[in-house]
Amino acid sequence: MIPDQLDPPARRPTLSEVLSALAANWDQPRLPVAQLITALGDRGLIGLLLILAFANVIPNPPGTSAVLGLPMLYLSWQLMRGGMPWLPRFLAARSFDIGHFRTVVSRAMPYLNRVERLLRPRLPAFSGPSGKKLLGGICLILSIVLVLPIPFGNLLPAAAIAIIALGALERDGICIAGGVLFGIVSTVFMAGAIVVITRTLLRLLGI
Repeated sequence: MIPDQLDPPARRPTLSEVLSALAANWDQPRLPVAQLITALGDRGLIGLLLILAFANVIPNPPGTSAVLGLPMLYLSWQLMRGGMPWLPRFLAARSFDIGHFRTVVSRAMPYLNRVERLLRPRLPAFSGPSGKKLLGGICLILSIVLVLPIPFGNLLPAAAIAIIALGALERDGICIAGGVLFGIVSTVFMAGAIVVITRTLLRLLGI
């Protein structure tokens, strides 16, 4: 017997909904990274990479990019090798101050909600298993650039990683391609800035 009406499939919560609910309902002073991974589910690895990237885009105290960039190096490496969304104990035991986490989420929500309405699955080759490994390698290079001790040098590579991660989460190849292009431009710009700074220092030192 065929039922007269089938229950519609349950709608998968968006990333913005998951993050907003976690920020609103978590009642402890610190949010463990392991709990964040659990809440994100199968989006854990790329979702955490996105959160850390956005945290580098907003204004932070000096030295924050090095602290946040180290986990990004590991996550990018895991993505490049096709690893599962798990973290070693020393990283899973780390935690976010819940106030800072809520600040990041509240600042990200207007942009994330807007972007989620625009993104949709396109160009699946970019977000397939092989494509994600390539994206992991690109994000690894950008993460290395991000942790370099260059004033405001974290903004451009972090923004590129955030765009790539958003595209990967929504399987939107056009967004991914835009993030990769922005990442290439950012890396070239940062390389040029390093050359200029180095030459200036050498001239000041009379070398």
